[in-house]
Amino acid sequence: MTYKPPFEQIVETHADTVLRVCRARLDSWADAEDAWSDTFLAAMRAYPDLPADANVQAWLVTIAHRKSIDVVRAAARRGIPVENVPEATPIGQDDAAEVWQAVAALPNKQRLVVAYHYFGGLPYKEVADIVGGTAAAARRAAADGLSSLRVALTEPAIVDQEGVAR
Repeated sequence: MTYKPPFEQIVETHADTVLRVCRARLDSWADAEDAWSDTFLAAMRAYPDLPADANVQAWLVTIAHRKSIDVVRAAARRGIPVENVPEATPIGQDDAAEVWQAVAALPNKQRLVVAYHYFGGLPYKEVADIVGGTAAAARRAAADGLSSLRVALTEPAIVDQEGVAR
């Protein structure tokens, strides 16, 4: 029977190797230290199920490699600070309130699909996963939403006796 050392001993034995792997993959020490911590947290959770005869160093290096990739991917998703934020919509300030009111007036599913696809840039398949239904249904809801927006933004509003646009 093969002896399985306590996890603390695994950390002491392999800490430097794991840090070197993370440092080689990442540009900053802070990111490497984060990946190092994530590696040992993941390893600690999985250690009870690791066979006693497993190559612990290879196992940890594999986890460190994957955690380093996660750090790189997370950094790619973070925004880049800029001095001047560009205008969020391609319409003028005077028109913005009218557009947002028209978007808010859409039925919930159409509003969500328009927001996620046209404002968020998600493909219809991902939109469908979020709001429920199929990609074809999301495409249909987007088309209906855009049609409603065109009507709302091009036809003059009908004003009732109280002066409320309908």
